[in-house]
Amino acid sequence: MLDKKKVGSILGATSLLPVIISIIIFYIERGPNADIYFIITIYGILAIIGILFAVFSWLMTKRFFLLIIGLIGNGIVLVFTFLLLLAMGISEA
Repeated sequence: MLDKKKVGSILGATSLLPVIISIIIFYIERGPNADIYFIITIYGILAIIGILFAVFSWLMTKRFFLLIIGLIGNGIVLVFTFLLLLAMGISEA
């Protein structure tokens, strides 16, 4: 049986997984034929899931290290997503 601290540590480690998946998707979906709106959607969903995992891990373990690393990593992905969406909006105007 998993206790609360163990589940929190697992969630903290899992909060970094969306960042890694986003980097992998970045290198797979490249080129002029890439569906950019699909990529923006995937990045946004992964970043929000990662932030939620980081917050839930902090609530269960009260360790700031996993929260900070998870929020910074997924925050960078979320900012990248916003800038990509902004660039697509500017290019269509």
